[in-house]
Amino acid sequence: MDELTQMVAESLGTVTIALSVVILGLIVIVLVLIRRVSRLDKRIAKLTSGGDGNSLESTLDAHIDKVYAVARQVGELEQRTAVLEREEPGAFQRLGLVRYNPFEDTGGNQSFALAMLNDRGDGFIVSSLHTRTATRVYGKAIVNGTSESALSNEEAEALRIALATGTGPAKG
Repeated sequence: MDELTQMVAESLGTVTIALSVVILGLIVIVLVLIRRVSRLDKRIAKLTSGGDGNSLESTLDAHIDKVYAVARQVGELEQRTAVLEREEPGAFQRLGLVRYNPFEDTGGNQSFALAMLNDRGDGFIVSSLHTRTATRVYGKAIVNGTSESALSNEEAEALRIALATGTGPAKG
């Protein structure tokens, strides 16, 4: 037993130093782990801040509800857009206006020719002829960019302007 005591006594300094190094190493590891846990807590708090702040599941549920609400709104917008796209070719999109003075004895360009056409080139021309004593209004149908009635120079110019403003398949 004396031998064992002597052996322990001789290596007590080395064992103490080794244990101290191990303890310091463990302390460093614990500090690193505490820092990592702190970072993870901050990240979890950031992740859960969108919901009730208690769980990631509630946060995800809140976000999923928002996604479904946006999806419903997009569906409604698609339906509304489809209606508009169906009706758009029939809407007046092409306009041409020519103001003029047909008579020398009247002042200003108070007479006009207004062409209003849809994307297919269908619509009408309204002409107003202003004199000192009266104003007359005329209307002429336009189908596919052409009129069955004879057009005055001003009406033809208004039709040309209207057809030039469109982007669709109307002919001139």
